[in-house]
Amino acid sequence: MKKPELLVGAGDMPSVIAAVKNGADAIYFGVKGFNMRDLGTNFGANELFNLMNFLHENKVKGYLALNTIIFDNELKPVEKILSLAKKAGVDAVILSDLGVLSLAKKHDLNCFLSTQASVSNSLAFKEFAALGIKRIILARELSLEQIGEIKKKAKKLGVEIECFVHGAMCISISGRCFLSHELFNRSANRGECLQPCRRAFFLDGSAPDFEKKEVYLEGDTILSAKDMKTISFLDKVIATGVDSLKIEGRTKPADYVAATTKCYREAIDAVFNKTFTENKIKKWDIELSNVYNRGFSDGFFFSTPTGKDLAKGQGSVQKQKRFQIGFVTNYYSKAGVAEVRVIANTSIGDKIIFEGETTFIEQVLDSMEAHHKKIYSAKKGDLIGIKVSERVRPNDKVFALRIKKPLTKRT
Repeated sequence: MKKPELLVGAGDMPSVIAAVKNGADAIYFGVKGFNMRDLGTNFGANELFNLMNFLHENKVKGYLALNTIIFDNELKPVEKILSLAKKAGVDAVILSDLGVLSLAKKHDLNCFLSTQASVSNSLAFKEFAALGIKRIILARELSLEQIGEIKKKAKKLGVEIECFVHGAMCISISGRCFLSHELFNRSANRGECLQPCRRAFFLDGSAPDFEKKEVYLEGDTILSAKDMKTISFLDKVIATGVDSLKIEGRTKPADYVAATTKCYREAIDAVFNKTFTENKIKKWDIELSNVYNRGFSDGFFFSTPTGKDLAKGQGSVQKQKRFQIGFVTNYYSKAGVAEVRVIANTSIGDKIIFEGETTFIEQVLDSMEAHHKKIYSAKKGDLIGIKVSERVRPNDKVFALRIKKPLTKRT
């Protein structure tokens, strides 16, 4: 088997750096406007050159997501973005609209078909291949067996297959939903989803008897799916022959990107060096539960999801808390030391992150100084020195990552 590409979503430069440092083969990202995470952090079109230079210097590919529905009056702005993408050296454009496909081909860009196109059978695959698509991101509603069958029939077409392996799942077919548009006039199909499905629903029982349906609820969310996690059966996903494994998360913080990339990088490598074991899976499960998640589901890979695959409440159930403990005031390059103004208590042993516009460093706080003396804890207002492995910049934020303490029951 050929080792599949590990593709990671990133919404800002710290997340890009986190993904690259932790072993991503490729990054996908959006520019402001015309992508499915348009309410999240995205890159400006003028940032494409620096972004692609950074990725290519690190031998990582970059794919531009431009996969919303597009109206006639937007074709010219879209073409400007595509022209810039070509000049910047973007490796491929992820799209779903045939008009965008036409413009991307005009600029000789590699075209990947978004999951928004809901390709779920080999005949549709063949038709899109004939249009010049180089890779198809399959509908999320497919099982392992169905993916394997499509891959067998698609081999001779010379078109790659990509599928999601981790991250948020939409309750609607391949994310094509009108609920946000109906309630808030913010269209999910335009990248503006306010995710009303993730919120609590209150049922007052006022429907007529003939319209009532019994629905068993474990929580107050009835449309919010748990997040997909495939790491325990990643060997089976790889065995289908998929060419690229995608981690969702363009609106997630950089520590999420770092953790998910690290775990799936290790898991892919373990499958190929025959060290994919239950002990490693348990370790990865713990690491993935520490960062943002709504609980986990196998998705459609083995069967159609049921009520157990719905989240029990709003927001994340992650076990790790991220909060700011300070900010960089200076960097001493000869000593490799960051001067940090403390805004919340910290101590030796904390796992910390330096994060800024062009910074992402994860490390354990194993030593710090104040007034040239070693200290073991620092409090709000202190000015401390921390040894760092690479350059940081003034105003970079410093975060601590700590496991949440379990709530104690009152007696």
